[in-house]
Amino acid sequence: MPLLACLVLYLTGLARLWRRARRLRSTAAAWLLGWAVLASALLSPLHQLGERMFTAHMVEHEAIMAIAAPLLVLGRPMAVALWAFPPGARRRVARLAGRWRGPWRLLTHPAVATLLHGAAIWLWHLPPLFDATVGDLALHRLQHLSFLLSALLFWWAMLWRARPLVAVADLFATMLHTGLLGTLLVVAPRVLYVAQTAEAQRYGLTPLEDQQLAGLVMWVPGGVIYAAAALALLGRALHRGGRQHALA
Repeated sequence: MPLLACLVLYLTGLARLWRRARRLRSTAAAWLLGWAVLASALLSPLHQLGERMFTAHMVEHEAIMAIAAPLLVLGRPMAVALWAFPPGARRRVARLAGRWRGPWRLLTHPAVATLLHGAAIWLWHLPPLFDATVGDLALHRLQHLSFLLSALLFWWAMLWRARPLVAVADLFATMLHTGLLGTLLVVAPRVLYVAQTAEAQRYGLTPLEDQQLAGLVMWVPGGVIYAAAALALLGRALHRGGRQHALA
């Protein structure tokens, strides 16, 4: 229901803005793709498989944090969804949002957002807490919600607020610490996530192999996404600097 509500709000706002702002079409495509990735991660068979296989669970988490979240942020969701409301309600919502500007500025400060996102990743990957989510639906939903919200704050800070070099540094820092966590899962000599890997043999893996593959998913594909985003932002900054220099 939350996913459906977000989709309806965004599409309604987009329909009202479509003729006024054609440049929104690329950002709308990003948001819709991000929504599709998020819905697929949470509602497709991947989610059910993730409850029984650590590797699938890690793929689900990376899809939420490293693919869906930046695409949703690129789609400027709040600005578009605001237009889903009639004029009077739109003004009231805007005034209400203005009251939260201070906390929002704090939470999307690049350093704060990076720390919050990193803390959520490391906290939920503590073996006792991660294993507890396998058998507790409410805790599992809280885990996914904290991953999504912290990732949205992080990517908002990187893409819309941070200076390019600051964003590059924070992205590389995130790549390094998530890579470290993934490496720890790969090189661990014993199974750390007993409940999460308990059914790995149904899929042709030992529990330790399932844990190692999950670590590789976090370490390599996840790291590549953060590194690619950092390089893209660096390239854009260099391009702008070169163009300004040429105009001068």
